[in-house]
Amino acid sequence: MPKIKTHSGAKKRFKVTASGKVKSGYAGKRHGLRKRTQKMKRNARGMKVLFKTDGDNIIKHYLRNA
Repeated sequence: MPKIKTHSGAKKRFKVTASGKVKSGYAGKRHGLRKRTQKMKRNARGMKVLFKTDGDNIIKHYLRNA
């Protein structure tokens, strides 16, 4: 039986914290930033913690070895 591999795209986009929560970057920062407000761009820096059920689904389906 082959080993279960972690999804390559997911490991670049998500991080699992020590307590088991899943962190991801904010959406909407790739292009078209002139039309975004300064407040939105400032608040979208860094990472955010996903909602619990969304994080559980990410771990279950994509980050199985995390």
